[in-house]
Amino acid sequence: METQQHIAILGSGNIGLALAKGLVKAGIFTPQQITLTRRNIAALAALADEGYNVTSNNAEAVTKADIVVLAILPQQLNKLLDEIKPAANQTKHLLISVVSGVSCQDIRNQLGLDVQVIRAMPNTAIAIGHSMTCIATDNASAANVSLVLSLFDTVGVSIQINEELMTSATALCACGIAFFLRSIRAASQGGTEIGFHAHDALKMAAQTAKGAADLLLQLASHPEQEIDKVTSPKGCTIAGLNEMEHNGFSSAMIKGIKVSAEKAGALYKSE
Repeated sequence: METQQHIAILGSGNIGLALAKGLVKAGIFTPQQITLTRRNIAALAALADEGYNVTSNNAEAVTKADIVVLAILPQQLNKLLDEIKPAANQTKHLLISVVSGVSCQDIRNQLGLDVQVIRAMPNTAIAIGHSMTCIATDNASAANVSLVLSLFDTVGVSIQINEELMTSATALCACGIAFFLRSIRAASQGGTEIGFHAHDALKMAAQTAKGAADLLLQLASHPEQEIDKVTSPKGCTIAGLNEMEHNGFSSAMIKGIKVSAEKAGALYKSE
């Protein structure tokens, strides 16, 4: 799906750069169709050598673009929107925001324009093309929603959800990466305690976690179905599971996700 449009990614950190590389790898955009912005453009020198446009001038990048990706921290958003306001055009531009806790209406209010805004919440697995990205909007056309879904499908799997669930998506998918990594780390530490070298234990734990996830995704199965296949009466698996549950394993994960969702919803409003 090659396009003639130009895309500007404002705030080219890990998420922005991974998206840019994914779009090029998928053949949707060429590097020449992508402008990357960053306050310190020296950090983008290697990408400039590959043909990407790089600049520290956000308004200039927006002027040249059809699609504008806002890939910055919530605390930086209002300043950025004020900066690009003179260059923004509600009849030309589609804005994609990956900023946590900021509604489509918040962005339009700050810009003072009735521009189409689509929110996207990827996670850091975007770096290897395995992001779980949630998409939501309150005013964008079906064609633009389809376009944004296709863009993020180049770096993983994307789904459309209701906008009021976007903060929840941040907790479950974006923060969730850290939760599952911590679970793998804990499993590897357990492996070390029962006799494995640390590097072997980590590899074993990570591959086991990957296999567990693939069972659910590829078989469209439910976790309890797969757990039942591993547990036998008076067996070692159920003994271990029950010990974890007695110590609040599931409850801790649920509570952590709820707290992260509450925090994510307040990041922009607290500034």
